[in-house]
Amino acid sequence: MRANSMQRISMTAGVMAVAVRAWAVAAIMMVALAGAVQAQDVIKQVKLEESSIKGFIAAQADMIKVSEKMAGAPADKPDPQLQTELEEIAKKHGFKDFSNYDDVAANIAMVMAGIDPQTGAYTDPIASIKKEIEEVTNDKALQEKDKKQMLEELNEALKVTPPVQFPENVDLVKKYRAEIDKVLQ
Repeated sequence: MRANSMQRISMTAGVMAVAVRAWAVAAIMMVALAGAVQAQDVIKQVKLEESSIKGFIAAQADMIKVSEKMAGAPADKPDPQLQTELEEIAKKHGFKDFSNYDDVAANIAMVMAGIDPQTGAYTDPIASIKKEIEEVTNDKALQEKDKKQMLEELNEALKVTPPVQFPENVDLVKKYRAEIDKVLQ
């Protein structure tokens, strides 16, 4: 009897950890994609190239400095001087403009959200969220209130998570994953 209880607790903890990870992936994607989604309902997916990923990596130190200056400022009224700085940084690192940089950053974030930090394996975020929904739905050990909340959050994550249009982006981001992780820390 005690072994069954421990197994159920272990399974519930595992399902909850997976659900938390799925929620965290969705939250990261929403934050990372916020710039790309401001004027649109959907992220503009682009085919990534090595040069754009290298430009993204190289631009991070400068972008972080400007974003720190923007902290606390109203998002609906960006400082024109800081906007100019962002445009200049983007161009300096090989982007057409800041919008182009932002599209690349959003696409990198989308792929990074699906990469397991321990194994480096990529799982499509939509497939991952659907699997989590199934696991939570079938978990008899979860209280109904907790299950309902988790399912609401997972279904919301499913609604806002776009499919990857360019599967080749996955291999390219994985190739530069260590460098991307390093500059985003």
